[in-house]
Amino acid sequence: MFNPVKTLKTNTMGTINVLGLAKRVHAKVLFASTSEVYGDPEQHPQDEEYWGHVNPIGPRACYDEGKRVAETLCYSFAKQDHVEVRVARIFNTYGPRMHMSDGRVVSNFILQSLQNEPITIYGAGNQTRSFQYVSDLVDGLLALMNSNYSLPVNIGNPEEHTILSFAEIIRNLIGTSSKIVLLPKMEDDPQRRKPNITRALTYIGWQPKVGMLDGLNRTIEYFKAELSHAKRKESFNVYGHSASKKSLDQDLAKFSDRKQHNTL
Repeated sequence: MFNPVKTLKTNTMGTINVLGLAKRVHAKVLFASTSEVYGDPEQHPQDEEYWGHVNPIGPRACYDEGKRVAETLCYSFAKQDHVEVRVARIFNTYGPRMHMSDGRVVSNFILQSLQNEPITIYGAGNQTRSFQYVSDLVDGLLALMNSNYSLPVNIGNPEEHTILSFAEIIRNLIGTSSKIVLLPKMEDDPQRRKPNITRALTYIGWQPKVGMLDGLNRTIEYFKAELSHAKRKESFNVYGHSASKKSLDQDLAKFSDRKQHNTL
């Protein structure tokens, strides 16, 4: 994590502030938790009853443990102060409007492929992830908030892929010649990740609808447009200053001519 202390502060102090406000105004709180509360799981797939397998002092701990303690805060406020809470454990999500430089798997692979750069994978690529499209996530959060169910709920797509196969899928969809490069494994990187969504289906009537290929194609088109926009902006930054100065000089000359004509 770039700033582990601020990450912990956000998940603890920020959550306390929100729950305190909810207590005062009698509001219902939706807490966006994460599949990272399961750590590097020893149970597969992961259901909400699983307590997780987390390194409390590792490089990912500030986020993993931050979310875990935030869940504890939610249920402590619920029990002590009767604050109504909904906790969504969100698995990997992708889709349009992702930031190009957010460092996530989907955005990295798509950008690298679109620019014919090497596709970088940390480790052997046999670690798995389950990716859901953003509209499915939004539908799941709305269903959870509109329900009477108060225990944690996994919101994710149970379709599981290795990172290596996922990179190959994106490369094939884009039709690039990018090579796949394996880099040293990251510390405490979870080896398997797949949600059990039985609870979501049973209690809030939710399951994902958007297929992976459909979602990826929509996301690829978005990133193509963003890259094109970024290139136009870069081109303007390079040439725009001189062009703008020339245009300004021409306008000033015209204004001077008109002023001189009016004076005469």
